Amino acid sequence: MKVHGGTATGGIADDAFAMPAGMAIRYDRPSPDLADCITGYTVFHSDDPVERVDWFLPSPTMLCIFVEAGPVTARIGNHAFGPLPPATVIGPTSRAMRITTHGGTMVGIGISATGWARMTDASASLSHNRIVAAETVFDPAAVAMLTRQLAALPDDRTVKLVLDALLPALLRPVPAGTKGAHMALIAQLTALATTDCVIDVADIAVRLGVAEARLRRLSRQYFGMPPKQLLRRARFLRSFVRLFQGGDIADARRLDPSYFDMSHYLRDANAFLGTTPRRFLGHNSPFLQASIRARMAVLGAPTQALHPGGCKVPPAG
Repeated sequence: MKVHGGTATGGIADDAFAMPAGMAIRYDRPSPDLADCITGYTVFHSDDPVERVDWFLPSPTMLCIFVEAGPVTARIGNHAFGPLPPATVIGPTSRAMRITTHGGTMVGIGISATGWARMTDASASLSHNRIVAAETVFDPAAVAMLTRQLAALPDDRTVKLVLDALLPALLRPVPAGTKGAHMALIAQLTALATTDCVIDVADIAVRLGVAEARLRRLSRQYFGMPPKQLLRRARFLRSFVRLFQGGDIADARRLDPSYFDMSHYLRDANAFLGTTPRRFLGHNSPFLQASIRARMAVLGAPTQALHPGGCKVPPAG
């Protein structure tokens, strides 16, 4: 696959996708029919088969298809994975991920908690901080078709068209019964998890009108982690990205208001990054830095974990 980078979305400057020579990045919006389930499409490419290491922020589930790629391995916390299969699911993560590649192309498909509910009966908690073969989680025939079609593309400009056409086969009808009743709660929790200053689980339960025990079960089933961890991850990433984009990683004025002080923020950094923000950004990770910039330009959120749901946030009080 020849990768040019960029986007099919009009009105976005080319410099949003600037990368070093021999590397390219692409972001595209899914069709409106998929928007509740799929948070976005991305393509990462490197011409160089020499081993390279990149770091990525904690995020929701990602379905990755590797095309003409050398061996790919990954580490999340203390757990090593790989070589990864051509179709891979990176489960919801609460730790930074270190990926080692040897050139080639990765097509990434962001999957929301709503998408997870439509694509599998498995609990997302079983994939928390784990990487597994896609066919063990999602419909094997649909995954195989998706992998074949992407591998046959001449270039990245038609990735969006193929994904828009094929991904509906991975989505089952909105379920009836108890699981169907969860769908509205999933959308509301998604909205709350990406809203400033929301961190208290008891408050969330009241705003959603559910018992805390039910909220914990729903969060683990569809988001892969307890609600407290989900909310802390979003709070940390909101602050981290603000500091990154502001150019001063130590500017306490940009922290989420629910942080008491910089040391409170740094404790979360250790939990989610395994190090300080400054040391994390000291890694040579051009794909991470470019993805924050390009994803914001195309999809309106700098990371997948902050991608807003389409549901109105329930009011406080």
